[in-house]
Amino acid sequence: MIDESIIPTQLAAADHLRRAGQHQAACNLLVELATAHPGSGTVQYATACIHDFLGLEAQAVPYYLAAIAAGLDDEELRGAYLGLGSTYRTLGRYAESEQTLLAGLVRFPDAVELQVFLAMTSYNLGRHHDAVANLLRVIAETSADPAVHGYARAIRLYADDLDRIWDE
Repeated sequence: MIDESIIPTQLAAADHLRRAGQHQAACNLLVELATAHPGSGTVQYATACIHDFLGLEAQAVPYYLAAIAAGLDDEELRGAYLGLGSTYRTLGRYAESEQTLLAGLVRFPDAVELQVFLAMTSYNLGRHHDAVANLLRVIAETSADPAVHGYARAIRLYADDLDRIWDE
């Protein structure tokens, strides 16, 4: 029987290594932990994140998938959808990126960060209109800049109909 009680201590140790700049050592520790605890979504997620941080995106994918399958709290799940969707995008796996980000938005419909990354994926899929429209909606809804906020209604209107030419 595997002792699950060591997980928080080991995660804290990996975080300490990461904060100390010992990223590879943190990764090695997390890989060992993930192997020993495949059913811990939190461990799988932390392992995916360190791989992404190290630029090892392809190696992060199975950890993200395992984390989502194992179950995560809402904050980690939201991050896992973003991380996996973004990772797929950087690997050129645009359809999988879109599918992942859309699944995240079904679960977290107000997650503007997922909308922004979906816009990037839409751009990569050649859907430039959708990408710009989505970014405009995010800007209109989230900008605290008074100059942008004053035009939020117009920005939303234009986002819905970017190609419209207004008759005189």
